[in-house]
Amino acid sequence: MRRRGPAIGAAVYAAAPVALALAHVGPAATWLPGFRRRAFPGLAGLGRPDHIALTFDDGPDPASTPRFLDLLDELGVRATFFLLGEDVVRHPATAREQARRGHELAVHGWSHDRPWTPAPARDARELLRAAHAVGEVAGRAPVWYRPPYGILTSGRWAAAHRAELRPVLWTAWGKDWRPDATPASVRGTVAADLRGGGTILLHDTDHASAPGSWRSALGALPGIVRDCREAGLAVGPLGEHAVGRPDARHTPAPAR
Repeated sequence: MRRRGPAIGAAVYAAAPVALALAHVGPAATWLPGFRRRAFPGLAGLGRPDHIALTFDDGPDPASTPRFLDLLDELGVRATFFLLGEDVVRHPATAREQARRGHELAVHGWSHDRPWTPAPARDARELLRAAHAVGEVAGRAPVWYRPPYGILTSGRWAAAHRAELRPVLWTAWGKDWRPDATPASVRGTVAADLRGGGTILLHDTDHASAPGSWRSALGALPGIVRDCREAGLAVGPLGEHAVGRPDARHTPAPAR
């Protein structure tokens, strides 16, 4: 009779890293827009049906962010900016100016990396560090967290919980990071998925995008705001959006 114990043990041992990897990246399935909207409306950023949350990632950047601040002032709009901790430390004056002008500051992590390797201790440490940096310049503890690339691993879910941050992604984006993006393409891409209660993702810097691509988002911004207002939708930060409220979980008509 063959002894199978050692062989089974070796198979289990070999499978352990695979199971660990699946447990690590499994929650990242929330990146899929349709699945996210249906299963996790709060994570998708669904909120008040008469409101659109306007959000920006990857700043602050002293070369580009002030241009967005000036334009948002002209448009009479306040937004939520998801900041990278390392750039808050590099450019604290720009981050403080964002807060001074009435915008909501949120956390985008410490650096803009892809979290494919499990590192829960590092995730927790870096997210707490980033939240502290953002809180220092904002004068208040941040509420929201959006991971780079929208990839929420199990480690980053746990790190957000420990840092008392609420993860939120988006329902519409402009693909403004692409080298071929234009103001017209960004506006059109946002409009294709824009609904009342949605959250828009744009970028106020090219930190992790094609060089100069932020100009396409800047050029598209007036048209995007106009589209929302013509549809009877207010535009503002996540703090005014009532994210995940039960009365926000429906699908209104397109904002067109």
